[in-house]
Amino acid sequence: MNNYFPMAFPILFLLLISLPFSFSSAELNIDYYKQTCPDFEKIVRENIFNKQSASPATAPGLLRLFFHDCITDGCDGSVLISSTAYNPHAEKDAEINLSLSGDGYDVVNKIKNALEIACPGVVSCSDIVAQATRDLVKMVGGPFYPVALGRKDSRVSEASRTEKALPTTKMTMDDIISKFTVKNFTIKEMVALTGAHTIGFTHCKEFSDRIFNFSKTSETDPTLHPKLAKGLREVCKNYTTDPNMAAFNDVRSPGKFDNAYYQNVLKGLGLLRTDAMLGSDPRTKPIVELYARDEQAFFQDFARAMEKVSVLGVKTGTQGEVRSRCDQFNKIQG
Repeated sequence: MNNYFPMAFPILFLLLISLPFSFSSAELNIDYYKQTCPDFEKIVRENIFNKQSASPATAPGLLRLFFHDCITDGCDGSVLISSTAYNPHAEKDAEINLSLSGDGYDVVNKIKNALEIACPGVVSCSDIVAQATRDLVKMVGGPFYPVALGRKDSRVSEASRTEKALPTTKMTMDDIISKFTVKNFTIKEMVALTGAHTIGFTHCKEFSDRIFNFSKTSETDPTLHPKLAKGLREVCKNYTTDPNMAAFNDVRSPGKFDNAYYQNVLKGLGLLRTDAMLGSDPRTKPIVELYARDEQAFFQDFARAMEKVSVLGVKTGTQGEVRSRCDQFNKIQG
């Protein structure tokens, strides 16, 4: 898709952040299910292929869900839990998580159901999320990276923890950098992870301040490409009455994982205010320029950063459980 006019779809907005990279190789390993569930990888691959083929929103949807899960209390499947009378405010119901894609949840549940038939009680939901995210990134053209397995699912899921952990589109670059560096991520890793904006969608409300009543002297943000601004104003004209209105993050190749996002940012085609800041801040602009001209450099750095994200705060052994259903704890939490 090589024009400046993005299509509107009721889908997601992606923000990325993470926690420290550390795990014991004795606790997590790539072959964790080799004996106990030998068809694990095959079942994941088959299900993500079928789901992504039917619904292209699945890849960006699960990628965003993965990040929202991992940044809260680690990669432990806590974002999958539904609220109940015993746990009325689960992570899924945090305001910032209400827009997480149903396709992301759906593909995890499909995989879990298939695995419970093949090897009941063996594979954790958090391992499903990590593995399926990697496979979907690869399926839509992104880099491959190894996923260490053996996570246990959390027995805790609280919306308040998510609200404290996740950044917003209104943050300054100092705030955003701080969110990453405080969790042992470098600025370069932050820029690489933000490249996930190369797929998926953003709801109009997240960038409406750039295209409507931007200032007393300009209706739109002057750093936004005028053709894109015009197209977005048309797409989002009814966003206040239809909050599902959204636009592609990458107007050139929205369904393909590539480095076009960085090229867009440098041309004023970044959708979010934070995208524009990434291309202008002296701490991040040189990295954006590198990734814009060298896709392999981006892929290499993104893969390494995703490995780092995928083992954040994991629970192992008795720290968690293997849920029978991904949306509820095995035992009612009183």
